[in-house]
Amino acid sequence: MSKTKKLVVMALLTAVELTIWVIEGQIPPPIPVPGVKLGLASVVTLTAMVLLGRREAGCILLMRILLGSLFAGSFSAVLFSLAGGAVSWAVMSALKGLFPEKLLWVVSVFGAIGHNVGQLLAAVAVTGTPGLFWYGPALLAAAIVTGAFTGVGAMYLIRALRAYEEKRG
Repeated sequence: MSKTKKLVVMALLTAVELTIWVIEGQIPPPIPVPGVKLGLASVVTLTAMVLLGRREAGCILLMRILLGSLFAGSFSAVLFSLAGGAVSWAVMSALKGLFPEKLLWVVSVFGAIGHNVGQLLAAVAVTGTPGLFWYGPALLAAAIVTGAFTGVGAMYLIRALRAYEEKRG
């Protein structure tokens, strides 16, 4: 893939991820626990990690966080998104090569757990309230479910994109 094509694909994936993030912000949380979201935008991050590489996926994630904060965020939203996103990206980057692609959902589950750990650490650091760690078990359960869901979504998206590329020749 040429540098220009890769840059265009990265820009498109950033726009898709940002759009999904904005739409997801309008969906009520699946359970009434602060910080629990479906994490649908991570489908794009994981897909980019597999198809383009770790660094490119990190750039797409960072741009989504920064652009999202411009549109709808506050400083605390940026802080929590950066903390969660950075830990999630690091975990998925470390695990991506250890699991076959058919187990990408496992990488996604660990990424979701990492995201929640990063956000929980940021919340404790900002508030100075270690009692927030009591949310850990609920966040862990949510991360397993949502991580598996987004991981399977990424697997299907990767297959569809590869099939499309094969058809195009």
